[in-house]
Amino acid sequence: MEKTDGVDGGEAAASYTDNDSPYLMDENGRPVGVRETMLLQTPHSGRKFRPTHPKSSSTSRLRSRLRAILPPWKRKQTKEKSRAKKVNRNFLSRNNRRFTEGWYYRLTLPEYNESFVFIFSIEDAGRWVNRKKSPLTLACFQMLGPQDTYLVQSDDDDTKFWGWKDAQALGCTFEWKKDIVNGSGETDESVREIAAMTPEEWREDVQTGFQILPFNFQGRLNGHDGSLGGVKANQGKPGSAEYNFEVRPVAGWGNYPPLSSSSPTSYNNISAEESSREKSYFQQKSTAGWLASFPVFEPHWQITMAHARASGSLNWNGTVYEFEDAPFYGEKNWGGAFPTKWYWAQCNSFDNYPDLAFTAGGGIRQLPFSFLPGKRTETLGLIGIHYDGRFFEIVPWTGEMEWEVCWGRWEFRGRCTDEKGESQFEAEVVAVTDDDVSGVLLRAPTKDEGMQYFCRDSGFGQVVLSLWELEYDEDLGDYVRSQNKKPLIDKARSGQCTVEVGGGPWWDVWRVKSKMSATMKKIIRLPLIMRKA
Repeated sequence: MEKTDGVDGGEAAASYTDNDSPYLMDENGRPVGVRETMLLQTPHSGRKFRPTHPKSSSTSRLRSRLRAILPPWKRKQTKEKSRAKKVNRNFLSRNNRRFTEGWYYRLTLPEYNESFVFIFSIEDAGRWVNRKKSPLTLACFQMLGPQDTYLVQSDDDDTKFWGWKDAQALGCTFEWKKDIVNGSGETDESVREIAAMTPEEWREDVQTGFQILPFNFQGRLNGHDGSLGGVKANQGKPGSAEYNFEVRPVAGWGNYPPLSSSSPTSYNNISAEESSREKSYFQQKSTAGWLASFPVFEPHWQITMAHARASGSLNWNGTVYEFEDAPFYGEKNWGGAFPTKWYWAQCNSFDNYPDLAFTAGGGIRQLPFSFLPGKRTETLGLIGIHYDGRFFEIVPWTGEMEWEVCWGRWEFRGRCTDEKGESQFEAEVVAVTDDDVSGVLLRAPTKDEGMQYFCRDSGFGQVVLSLWELEYDEDLGDYVRSQNKKPLIDKARSGQCTVEVGGGPWWDVWRVKSKMSATMKKIIRLPLIMRKA
């Protein structure tokens, strides 16, 4: 780690040619998709929001050229009419419901005993309220840095935000290094193509913003610490960050090739028989079950990279961090409803367990048709553990889970006892923070007020994790820990667990045994039952 006077960090950006690029390229040499079918790509990796930026089609370019030959007064009149038509079209065709999509990534640096968090979100893209643009529309970029410090930059222009539909790729440019001109030589941002760029092009053209490609992350944040109460410009003490690193996915949300193996990461270079076998065993899952494909339970939650490795550099307010094969993690949320209370914990940097990662989370979510009489919410939680190529999932539809959570202590216990599962197992996770760790307040989307302080995080949780196989005891009529086998994981430890509480109230310890209605349990387990039939 070293001090620098300015922000640098783009020199390590990848340089691709048509032959070695992992991406499909368009006629301009820009990435538009993934070249090979990714073995570990999870469901819902692509965007859910509807991009609102002008389409870079030949029709749009022709329209721009025609406007350029019109006299100035006519050009202005045509532009105003076009804007009015767009407002009416959006008002009539777009769903007016509230919608937010957010992405969370965590980089852990064990050698520095620090971690960095990257949070990207887009709210109410293209939403119109009373024939006006939603006042909650916002593209936001938050970062957590050393010692739980914080930076944020945002923009209320949703047309700057783009995303791929079929893969984990997104970006937003807050400010360009140079203006773009139209055919008449005038500055005209409407003709700029808003899409993915090569890492080199992004480094040369973007002043502030971010770009995520499936294997590359770049960003330049020139914002503030939010100490004056908001996420907009000048609402805090100025600060900056810049980063560029490559990402190698290790595990999505399901079984995966162990870190120690040389198993393929795509289907393209293996035989058809091997491909079929690999697809079946390594099939990735929806974190919240197959119903996450529909707007039934909101918000939706998908872990996209439970375990990954990152190599590159990051500059935080003038301090540069260099890293290689550092633990990396990614997830996303989307939907129109928001939890009233939740907890969350994650770690993939354990002592003596390089191929171990866990995520635990739970909260109160709204049930479908909650406007009808009866129960309107349910409280659910899960634990997901990736270890040595295997995925151990504890969810209410295949077992049971309980927790005791308050700030300072997170305890999770759960069992998978589904007879139709590959195995039965039990897990226990306990994370604590020291008394002097207060964490940092983070902003999260709220239903009526947009981005507000709504949760508390810290990257300094001390966690202990154990995992046991279960066997059926005929006398007890239940599954118990195997007496003749050692634990699969015996008290794995880390001092770099991220912990979070959100919503509220949090006046006391939250003790819950997660339960799901019998009807919903049968519906969510349907694919598993059919597969094992």
